[in-house]
Parts: sequence; structure tokens; C-alpha cells
Amino acid sequence: MQNYEQRRFLILVIIVSISGFSQGMLLPLIAIIFEQDGVSSTLNGLNATGLYIGTLLISPFIEQPLRKYGYKPIIIIGGLLVLVSLLLFPLWKSVTFWFVLRMLIGIGDHALHFATQTWITSTSAPNKLGKSMAIYGMSFGAGFAIGPLFAGLVEISESLPFIVSSALCGVAWLLVFFVKNERPEPFQVSEKHAGFARYKWAFKYGWLGFLPPFVYGFLESSLNALFPVYALRNGIEVGMVTVILSAFAVGALVTQFPLGLLGDRIGRRAVIRGGILGGALFFLLASFVEANPVLIAVFVACAGMCAGSLFSLGITYMADLTPKAYLPTGNLICGMAFSIGSLTGPFLGGAYLGVTSASFLYLFAGLLFIIFIIFYIGSRLKTPYYEEASTELPK
Repeated sequence: MQNYEQRRFLILVIIVSISGFSQGMLLPLIAIIFEQDGVSSTLNGLNATGLYIGTLLISPFIEQPLRKYGYKPIIIIGGLLVLVSLLLFPLWKSVTFWFVLRMLIGIGDHALHFATQTWITSTSAPNKLGKSMAIYGMSFGAGFAIGPLFAGLVEISESLPFIVSSALCGVAWLLVFFVKNERPEPFQVSEKHAGFARYKWAFKYGWLGFLPPFVYGFLESSLNALFPVYALRNGIEVGMVTVILSAFAVGALVTQFPLGLLGDRIGRRAVIRGGILGGALFFLLASFVEANPVLIAVFVACAGMCAGSLFSLGITYMADLTPKAYLPTGNLICGMAFSIGSLTGPFLGGAYLGVTSASFLYLFAGLLFIIFIIFYIGSRLKTPYYEEASTELPK
């Protein structure tokens, strides 16, 4: 049984790593293609929001199918949707058509991530949850770090990056058939907890855990979708742009596991505080050395080491604060918070590029400082805390 659980966990993290690769490649790839074709920065940024609009569109409708049919069917459907959408990109280059495809990928990716996150948080022992989610985050981060490097294949052929990504997604998708389907533990719902009321209760307990995924979504989307536009306009070569983007993901990869273990030992709250503040400081430092792309990459990597684990830390912190019966709902809201941040990033980033010539990195530093203040104040308030191994709902 233990061998099967290890094999299942390995398959889940492989799936997530390929998903991270596709996202990491797709954002800068399309940004570069559109910039070279003369598409405005505002439209470029708005097009990137398709991925996250898809996530928000599917969010209200995905929890009940997961509870009814289990994790495996949701992962299969989500992975197939991503695979088919990637194959369709080379058929017709159109801003509108690519927006629709990115929206479909957002739907598929969210289904995949929601199912895998809930599966892991529901089956991991509490004292090993940080370690499990750190490995989960590392797998996504590894894929996301490698993804931008493959965006350079566009110089050979615009179709080649999409073909490579779809092939890898196909391999990961086939692995899903080697795991047994499982369902979240059922619970009896009263009228008080039925329907959308469960969102209110999950938010009441875990709202602090939703802030880090929001921040990570903002950073990830705006960094990968619009920083290439800013960098190209300032004379940084395409090859160096992909290195800078990968630096953030590599930095996150290096510290993902240590920060996960540290969170298990000293508490997620302190680690999240330090990560947000450290990320803000390093992005601010990077803004002062923009004449040197190598130093930018170094400071962005340091920012990734601090803030690149916020998504997985946020999920585990949410699981610390939330009753087990609400974990599917809490994971769903984490995904929604990530998507809202991801939608806000390209929108504000595109507007920022359109109205000011100031460093694009100021935007990241400012956001992180603001979130640090909110998180610091909120975490010092009296917050409902629930720690129970049963599936019973709080009264």
C-alpha cells in the first residue's frame, strides 16, 4: 500500500511539473510573438489574462464533480483539454483565437491543479504536509523554470514550442491511467453549510492562507507575460530575457523544499512573512541595476528564493487553519485567489507600461510591501483555528 501511495504521489508531481513547463513556456512565448508582431503592451497583457479567466469560469462548477466522481476523472479531462488546446495554437495565429485557447488551457489547468492539490492535502499526514506540498511546489517550479528556456525555439519555428509542450503533456496525461481513482471523504451537510455557504465558512477560517497564492499569481503572470515586453523595449536580448525569467523559477526551486520543512517546524506564518518581505527587498534592489542584465537575473533569483514558495506555503497554511471537511473548498479558493492575482498582474502591468517609464520591478516591490503589511496585521488578529482529523463540520 505504501509503495502504491508513493507511486501515486510521484505521478501527481510529474503531471504538475509538465503543467508548470507548459505555463512557463506559454506566457513569455506568446508575449514575445505578439511583441515582434507589433501588438500593443496593453493588448498583450490582456491576452495573457485568458488563462486565468478560464480558471475563474470553471471554479464554481468543479468542486461538486470532484466530490461525486473523484480525483482521477477530473485530472484526465483537464489534461486532455490542455493537450488539445496546445496542438491548436499553430493552426491559426490570431489574437482572439489564441485568447480562447488560453482560456481553455486555464480551465484544464485549474481542473488538474485543483484535483492534485486536494488529493495531496487530503491524504498527507499533518506533520508531513509541508514536505509533501514543498515537493509538489518544486515539481511545478522545475517545470516552470525550464519552460521559458524553450520559448527560444520560436527562433527556429513558431510552431515548434507548441509541439514540444503538447508532446510532454501527452506523456504526463497517459500516466494518470496508472493510478486508482479516489474521492474526498464524504460528510453530511446541514443547511447552514450547504451550497455557497461553504465558501463563507472556508474563507472565515482560511482567509490568510489565500493571500500568498494571490501574490504568487500576480508575480508569475506579470513577470512572464509583460516583463519580456519591458525588457525588449530596454534593449535586453531575447536570450537574456528567458534567463531572467527562469532565474525567478530556479530561485523558487532551490528553496521550495527547505522552506516547506521550515514551515513544518516553526510554523507557516513566520516563513510566509519573511518570504514576502524578502521578495519585496530583492525586487527593489533589481530595479536599481537594470543596466546590467546579469545582476537583474541574480536579484530576481534571490526574490524567487524568498517569494517563489508562496503558493505552496499558502495552501499548507490554509490547510492548517481550515477544517478538513472544507479542504476541497479551501483548495478551490486558493486556486481562485491565484487566478485573481494572475488576472490583476497582466492588467495592471500592461497599464503600468502604458503610462510610465519607471522600472517595471517597482510594481512587484510595491505589491509585496502592501501584502506584507496586510498579512502581518491579519496574522496578529484573533483568527479562528481548527485542527481536527475528522470530517465533521464545526458547529
